[in-house]
Amino acid sequence: MKHSRPSATPVPAPAAPVLPPMLRILLGLAAAVIVLAGLSYAREWVGPLVLGAVIVIICHPVRFPLERRGWPRWAATTAVIVVGYLILGIMAALLFFAGVQFARLVGDYQDELRAAAQNLLGLLQSLGVESGAADAGASLLQPQTILSFATSLGGTVLGVLTAFFFVLAYVIFMAADGSRYARAEASFGRQIRPTVRRFQVYNSGVRRYYVVNATFGAIVAIIDGLALWALGVPAPAVWAILAFVTNFVPNIGFVLGLIPPALLALVVGGWPLMLAVVAIYCVVNVTLQVLVQPKFVSDAVALSLTLSFFSVIFWTFVIGPLGAILSIPLTLLVRALILESDPRAVWLRWLSGDHDAAPLRDGKPPEPAD
Repeated sequence: MKHSRPSATPVPAPAAPVLPPMLRILLGLAAAVIVLAGLSYAREWVGPLVLGAVIVIICHPVRFPLERRGWPRWAATTAVIVVGYLILGIMAALLFFAGVQFARLVGDYQDELRAAAQNLLGLLQSLGVESGAADAGASLLQPQTILSFATSLGGTVLGVLTAFFFVLAYVIFMAADGSRYARAEASFGRQIRPTVRRFQVYNSGVRRYYVVNATFGAIVAIIDGLALWALGVPAPAVWAILAFVTNFVPNIGFVLGLIPPALLALVVGGWPLMLAVVAIYCVVNVTLQVLVQPKFVSDAVALSLTLSFFSVIFWTFVIGPLGAILSIPLTLLVRALILESDPRAVWLRWLSGDHDAAPLRDGKPPEPAD
């Protein structure tokens, strides 16, 4: 007689231990610190890499009308690369011209700069300012200080130029891959549509952001340049280029673009000319860059003003001067990768200024967009 063996009762797998919320937060912060430290250590490669990606994102729509007209894929990719190189070439030429003219200008006016520094030192001391503070204020007009400021401000340009060949290579590789990534949904089906849509929204936001900044930067540069030319401030074209470039630095770009022409106006025309330059910049730049432009930028990228300002400081600290210009795309990328992929983080997206982040409905997060 055979005895049937009792069937073994399946033993349920032990539940995975749930980490306390505070521990999860601490682990997340620790991981973020490690990643940011790595980015800071490799800033000489990370900055050009991000710049190359932004250039390709801006130029990528060039391929679509060409492919609709029957161009082969390799020809459309070549067109994207050519447009990207044109943008890099024009920006490099403008900044090289401005840098050379600025250095020549400081050399031509070095005696006047020293005299103005001494006059400012005497004025501050006569007003009862302590000697150390007076020396610090007067040092702003020393030729060495101005050249040092220009070097610091041009750190972005120098960083890009030192890795220029890397940027050119990145543009080629990313433009070629961009054609392949555009066919991801056709290769993997509808299940990856939310991810594809998320990065399409990101790319569109980056393009709109730079279009808005370039448009307002050109308007501000033309008005500032013409005003400086009418006032007789030397090298108005240099300051117009500076106003255009610094417009890509959110919130504080206006101040960076004002200091050099205001100091030069003080040297060549005294306090009346300097105050006239400051007044014109305040009227033009504050009206356009502070009151009007943020509304268009907010509509383009859906970032709060506080987060935009903080992102400039944060990314400049992490990857250097280039981070000031790339701060908004980098912040948008972090939001797309971390927050937009998690429906439970909808309130963080709402805090960041995301217009599409809806409040909870019936205690449940909104369904991701298809």
